[in-house]
Order: sequence, then C-alpha cells, then structure tokens
Amino acid sequence: MDIALLTFNDFDTLLNTVFTIRISNEVQLDAELIELTKLDNYSPLERNPFSIVFRTAQKNEYYEQGIFTIIHPEKGHLELFMTPLGFDSIGMKYEAVFS
Repeated sequence: MDIALLTFNDFDTLLNTVFTIRISNEVQLDAELIELTKLDNYSPLERNPFSIVFRTAQKNEYYEQGIFTIIHPEKGHLELFMTPLGFDSIGMKYEAVFS
C-alpha cells in the first residue's frame, strides 16, 4: 500500500488493535495502536496530517528512530519512519507522523 495515500480514517477502525513492528529480520515486536491524532493542516497536500502511536511491551530497552515495517492483517506491510516517544507504565511508545 502506498503510504502517501493513507489517511486518518484508514487507522480509525484499527485503534486498540495489535500490529507487528519488524525492527529487523531477527526482531519483531507486538505493538498496540494506542493513539490516533489529527494534526494542524499546514500542508498543501489534500491529505490532512495525522499521527499514530504504538505501544510495545518493552520495559527497559528501545530502538532508535528509523524506518520499520509495520504489519497488520488488514493493511499489510507498511514501511514507516518511527520515533521513540518514551516509556509509560505499560511499555515503550513509538510515533509515526503522516504529513
């Protein structure tokens, strides 16, 4: 799927569902989609910007920002640039922004 065509509505029904984040061929993490946020529209593109936040069960370690493969049965494989946001009481959060 072309990520340039994805919109807020593509993820709306997937909130609180589990994806897989493939960090590398050796490392895959289950991650719940926990936040979906519409952002101010500063872009000349037709798509309104938005962000998605995933949470993994990681308690002490995290992966640096980079391009990871996000896998979901409905959306297939998506290559997304993700940034670690920090830990909460459950695990590590990662964000992808669509502008």
